[in-house]
Order: sequence, then C-alpha cells, then structure tokens
Amino acid sequence: MAAASPGAAEAFGSTLAERLGTLQAALPPSTRLLAVSKGHPAELMRQAAALGQRSFGESRLQEAIAKQDALADLPDLDWHFIGRLQANKARAVLRHFGTIHSVDSLALAGRLQRIAAEEGLTPGILLQVKFRPDPAKTGFEPEEVRALGADQDRLAPLRCLGLMTIAPLGLTAGERLELFRECRALADALGLPDCSMGMSGDWREAVAAGSTWVRLGSALFGSRPIQP
Repeated sequence: MAAASPGAAEAFGSTLAERLGTLQAALPPSTRLLAVSKGHPAELMRQAAALGQRSFGESRLQEAIAKQDALADLPDLDWHFIGRLQANKARAVLRHFGTIHSVDSLALAGRLQRIAAEEGLTPGILLQVKFRPDPAKTGFEPEEVRALGADQDRLAPLRCLGLMTIAPLGLTAGERLELFRECRALADALGLPDCSMGMSGDWREAVAAGSTWVRLGSALFGSRPIQP
C-alpha cells in the first residue's frame, strides 16, 4: 500500500512522531486529541499508539472492525465512532465502540438505548447539533437539545457526555469561532462536560471556544491512502 502524502500534515512535522508531538503540545490540558484514523492502515495506528496515542476515531464500520482485529493485542485503545450512524448498524457499532459522537436524532438515541440495554452496555454518546443551516449535515436543532434539558437520564443506559458539531464549509475563522462558542455555551447550560468540535482545518478556533475533543486526521496522518 502506498504511503500517505503529507498534505495538511506538513505544517506539523515530517514524521508521525513530530506531528503528534507538535499537536499535543498545542492543545491545552482540557482538550484531548481524537486521532481520526478512518482511511489509514492499522500499522499507522500502531505507530501512533506506540507514541502514546490511545483514542482513535472511525466512521466505516467494517474497516474499523478489521483494524480492531489487527490491533487486538492493544486492548487499551479507545475507539470512537464519528460518522453518520445508520440505524441498521446500531448494534454492531455499540458492540465495537465505547463512544459515539454522531447521535443526531431522538429516534436514533432511542434505538441505541434499547439495544444497549439488551447488550448490557453503557456507551458514552454525544448529541450532534446543527448551529447553522447545512444541507450536508444532520443533527439536532439547538432548541431540541434545550428541550431535552435536565432530562438526559431518560437516555440511560446511554451516558450523554456532551455535544458534537461540525462547522459548515465557507465560514470565516471568526464565524467558526462564534459557532463553536455557541456549542460550548449550550453544553455548559445543560451541565454536559464534553464538546467534540474542531477538525484539521478549524481546530484552533474550536480549542479557543472550549472544545474537549478535537478530531484530527489529515493534520496528524496526512492524506488517506485507503479509499472507501
């Protein structure tokens, strides 16, 4: 398999170790790095794990399962599902991931809740929220999340950890910062600790707004050699 070209990673160093070190040093203690490994081979993830990275984000179920099998000798890896979750894959995702960042409707939450109870699982979830119109993305409207309010226990055995959002394309840095601040403010109002926001192109604004998880793929690994 051909190696990934550096792409967006060039600014952070010429090797994986340099890039990981640079990114970790740039993040405050309150922000954790979720290495978006979708499209990258298990061996590259193994290299990152040897450097201390433990949390990895995947969005293609079968690809992720194959990697989990290949990395089964590293049982302390922390697997996060970050893609759009199809209802018919809910059970398999729950079995293979401890945290789901993309719960985008009450219907999906209810399905996950039922299956998690059947499986004896207590996964962490984040509610995906749309703070700006974006036909390319799904998610709760902020008003829906506010209405859920303090009644988050209704989602048990799911553990609602926080909110996730993705900034639409075309926003300025200032507009992205404002959007991320709105997400942080809503999470705080609901007493939720986590905000998963910020990717390789906008993580700095997300960190400034109070992100607790930044989802970085190309900045860390380079462009993806594995095609869908």
